[in-house]
Amino acid sequence: MGSNTYEVTERSTDIRVIVKLLKFKVSSKIKNYLSLVKFSHTIFAMPFAMMGFFLGLQQAGPIAGKPWWKLLILVLLCMIFARNAAMAFNRWLDKNFDALNPRTATREIPGGIITAKNALLFVVFNCIAFIIAAYFINRICFFLSPVALFVILFYSYTKRFTRLCHLVLGLGLSLAPIGAYLAVTGRFNLLPVLFSLAVLFWVSGFDIIYALQDIDFDKENKLYSIPVYSGKKNALNISTILHILTATCIILAGIVGNFGWLSWIGAFVFLALLVYQHTLVRPENLSKVNVAFFTTNGIASVIFSAFVVLDLLINKMDYSSYGI
Repeated sequence: MGSNTYEVTERSTDIRVIVKLLKFKVSSKIKNYLSLVKFSHTIFAMPFAMMGFFLGLQQAGPIAGKPWWKLLILVLLCMIFARNAAMAFNRWLDKNFDALNPRTATREIPGGIITAKNALLFVVFNCIAFIIAAYFINRICFFLSPVALFVILFYSYTKRFTRLCHLVLGLGLSLAPIGAYLAVTGRFNLLPVLFSLAVLFWVSGFDIIYALQDIDFDKENKLYSIPVYSGKKNALNISTILHILTATCIILAGIVGNFGWLSWIGAFVFLALLVYQHTLVRPENLSKVNVAFFTTNGIASVIFSAFVVLDLLINKMDYSSYGI
């Protein structure tokens, strides 16, 4: 009997070890794929999608036959699937360039952490999942889903033939607010379009700043970008112009949408951080590019979105139409 007890204990210990190993492997794989798509960078477009979503709720009221929270989940899933597809495709397509560039040589595909085949399968899975999620939202989102996928996947080719690649990236991310608005209302409107234009110019501007760190590599490998074409100083000037256009669109959105004081506070912080990021980067000193690119822009988008959504929820939402 003692022997049997020992065997049972030993087997249960082995099972626990196996379960722990499986959990570790699964967790490790998930982390690898999250790193592949830079999941943390979702912070750029997601807040603007939330603005589009709650703006749609405020203007359209309850969605017939569909609780708002279920629709919100579908919008969030679309955002995640679309971005996963775009980033993974970019990593797959640029794998040979990434392997040559010291800054990117340790990325998941050139580093051997994720195979090129698995990365491409990940792209296909997320594209299919995006279209399925769009189908459950409404007809217009479903019919436009292939167009959205084309835009966000096509960007990855643009560095091979046009210096305007930054604007194509901006266009891809600018689909977030108008897409979320369409998910709720099923129609276009000037205000979310202004938010989308703001995202287009904003992202294009900070992507030019980010591209400064690869200017020598891009020249050597015949890749296109505004810094390669115009030089560091002029590239920063073009980025400034694009961010002035961003500010113009946000101010126009505030006027058209009759912003409350909370939204204007958010807009002020967002624009102040735009100005701040341009003080961090100089043609002769690119050491703070990552701070300007990720930290500043991430904080800016979250704060702006939080204040706009709060303004909509507190001052503009007609809760009586929801039975509240």
